[in-house]
Amino acid sequence: MNSLLRPPLPGPSLCARSRVSPSPAVGRLGSAALVGGGRRCRRGLAVAASAAPSWMEEAGVAVLEEGGRWNPSVSDSYRPAELPRPNATVLEAQGRVCTGPEQTRPLGEDQAMRVLDTILRSAMGELKEEPVSSAQLGAFFAGMTIRANSFPGATQWSEGERRAMSIFWPRLVQVLPPEVKFIADPEGTIMGSNGLTGPRYVGQGTGEMRLVGALREVLAGGHLGYEEVQCVLKDILPIGSNSSSTVVSEALLAAFLIGQRMNRETDRELKAYCLAFDDELGPPPVADVKSLTHYGEPYDGNTRFFRSTLFVAAVRACYGESCLLHGVEWMPPKGGITEGQMLKFMGANIHLSPTQAKTLLEDENAGFAYLNLQEACPPLYSIIGLREHIKKRPPLSTTEKVQQFVRARGRESMIAGFYHEGYEDPLLMLMRRRTVHAGLVVKGEEGALSMTTKERSAHASKGLPVNHCSGFRTPNSINSSETDGIARESFRVIVNAQELGFESTETPRTDRSILKNLELGLAALGGEKGAAYDRIVLNATMADHLLGCSGAEDINTALERAREAIDSGKALRRLMSYIKISHKVAQS
Repeated sequence: MNSLLRPPLPGPSLCARSRVSPSPAVGRLGSAALVGGGRRCRRGLAVAASAAPSWMEEAGVAVLEEGGRWNPSVSDSYRPAELPRPNATVLEAQGRVCTGPEQTRPLGEDQAMRVLDTILRSAMGELKEEPVSSAQLGAFFAGMTIRANSFPGATQWSEGERRAMSIFWPRLVQVLPPEVKFIADPEGTIMGSNGLTGPRYVGQGTGEMRLVGALREVLAGGHLGYEEVQCVLKDILPIGSNSSSTVVSEALLAAFLIGQRMNRETDRELKAYCLAFDDELGPPPVADVKSLTHYGEPYDGNTRFFRSTLFVAAVRACYGESCLLHGVEWMPPKGGITEGQMLKFMGANIHLSPTQAKTLLEDENAGFAYLNLQEACPPLYSIIGLREHIKKRPPLSTTEKVQQFVRARGRESMIAGFYHEGYEDPLLMLMRRRTVHAGLVVKGEEGALSMTTKERSAHASKGLPVNHCSGFRTPNSINSSETDGIARESFRVIVNAQELGFESTETPRTDRSILKNLELGLAALGGEKGAAYDRIVLNATMADHLLGCSGAEDINTALERAREAIDSGKALRRLMSYIKISHKVAQS
């Protein structure tokens, strides 16, 4: 038990074995194409308990059959058609050079020559079908500059990169726009006599001038203050033709965003990104609920494994744990399955205002809500296309998971997923800054929130294991800290599902198929026992227990409560009700 739940909340021992869910094979669910989906759904949604009402089966079948008529079933299809695609050759190079001091992989001479030749031909107007975008130029050259200025020797420029740049830069300097030449050599110290634009460059207009000043520090490997980052963001976002903000070069904005991530953001920089647009729509509405959990799933979704959070929210809402989900339909770099895609496929209205989400949270037949970033924070939504062109995740990919678009009169908690070491403590810091009563960060599968019931292999990779959790909660003891008027105790645990009575099962694969993910989730909410059912129960229970929710002090009681919400049909009924109510609130 050394790996499980230390320190536990007061209550009976966690060693007691809970009832094990049978784990029949679930490979048949969603294994075929959309054609014939009704028959497949009918098998998958067969109710396990003979006493279960037939509406549970019929509801899932009808929703998926109707969704398949109007919506694509693969996550890639939700990419907005109007977004221009990045140049693939340069994007591949960005994946190597626009990352951290230890993760960067310098380009070999052949690849560097190919990339710079592509940039040159694009700047000369020769690549009409697949030009290198302004954002790509900004991100690529920002990566090269920061590596030259501040990275350790192993990840600075390779000899091949130096030779390629010495050949191409004299020609590039003749055709690149001035802001890109500034990014490539801001102080005239990298490109020699061909790098004289950078020291003199100031930008155009007040907002761009402020951005250029901040970029000089970032490109040198330095950091910015809280107010400096906030001022830059508020000056330049949202972007787009309908924006009233200052028009700035996308090259400069891309360089700024990827540069801050490469330099490993400080706490004050992350706080600035997190809080910059809190007042964009005015004070957040306050829901009259006793408990509200804000779910911070990675916005770019899952590409391989079952994503359980939507179904977990429906389960927890059954016993008064209201849940607010937020995200987008599609987000780079993964472009995977999201809650927005699943709800849209089922026919729900996914374009609600925060006030309408508040109404859903308060509705006794719903109790959870989903907010799209397009309505919740338009400035951040405006740069989805630009984020695809910078390739790597910017600071916003961390801070967007810690948003508070609706408040609660009662207790508030936050959960966020993470993958890379180094972001566990910053996420918890941001949650504390939100003054919530409890916070939890989870290293779930794919860096998302879903904990697994699969037993950890003895040959698992190094680093924090899947099911690693850490957080804070309102204490039941005096060993706690209080910095903002809310006393909290901290914890750090690894959840071992076998010690809680679950059999080890492989996580169901969905491989970008929204239909497969929904079939698995709806079958589980319909009562079918198996891997998806167990994961929904596990994740609902551990959220309740680790966040210190009422009635979850005893983990075995919490497990039974989650199972009862599913087996009674209450969770599925709430999900089906949500689809209808989401349209009604938009009409009122």
